[in-house]
Amino acid sequence: EVHLVESGGGLVQAGGSVRLSCAASGFSFDDYSIGWFRQAPGKEREGVSCINNKDGSTFTVDSVKGRFTISTDSAKRTASLQLNDLKPEDTAVYYCNAHYQGVFESWGRGTQVSLSS
Repeated sequence: EVHLVESGGGLVQAGGSVRLSCAASGFSFDDYSIGWFRQAPGKEREGVSCINNKDGSTFTVDSVKGRFTISTDSAKRTASLQLNDLKPEDTAVYYCNAHYQGVFESWGRGTQVSLSS
């Protein structure tokens, strides 16, 4: 059974940083691409950043480029998202997911990142 468990979110001051983690199990980690997504209140879920575990290539959307960094640890079967210089518009539930040949696994609970004034 595939499990993707996000953690690390919380309340953070604008301009601050948090590191989110995704613990993965139940699939061939190194064969998948891992992505981080977020969903703000009243908005659709959007992709934020992804990494291809086969070749290490990454993609990050323009809105967070230079502030967010994705990484994986194959041995620990984890994916992380480092969020720096956080802004109010970054407030969202953050999810990780994995896909192989274009098919995503089921969505988990996500982890909430909230920005304080």
